[in-house]
Amino acid sequence: MADNINTDIDPVEKFGMRLAHVGINAATPEEAAEIAGFFQTFFNLPAEDTPPSYFSGTLVETMKGCGRGDKGHIGFWVNDMDGAEAYFKARGLTINEESRVFYPDGSSKLVYFNEQIAGFAIHICQQ
Repeated sequence: MADNINTDIDPVEKFGMRLAHVGINAATPEEAAEIAGFFQTFFNLPAEDTPPSYFSGTLVETMKGCGRGDKGHIGFWVNDMDGAEAYFKARGLTINEESRVFYPDGSSKLVYFNEQIAGFAIHICQQ
């Protein structure tokens, strides 16, 4: 199927791709709280404390320990997970199936690629 994918298309237009959030790896929960505090102070982004991380609004996720990626991760929303996966596979990225998260109906919610870009893991998630 991936052999028939047009890789010359604009994935932003084709899949409604947009930034979901940037993830930052902190060394400790205390460091994560400090980083989230900076985003709250300087960008007025409220810090939501979740078990694995702090979310500063919807833009930044600070992991309480080393998360995926050497430096962190970047998430992108897409409106067609199957189509986006096929597109990126045809361009040479590989899917980390162990990272796949599902919605209750069995459709894919989120999946990471195996490759990192500049030390950042990349994931796509269904809008």
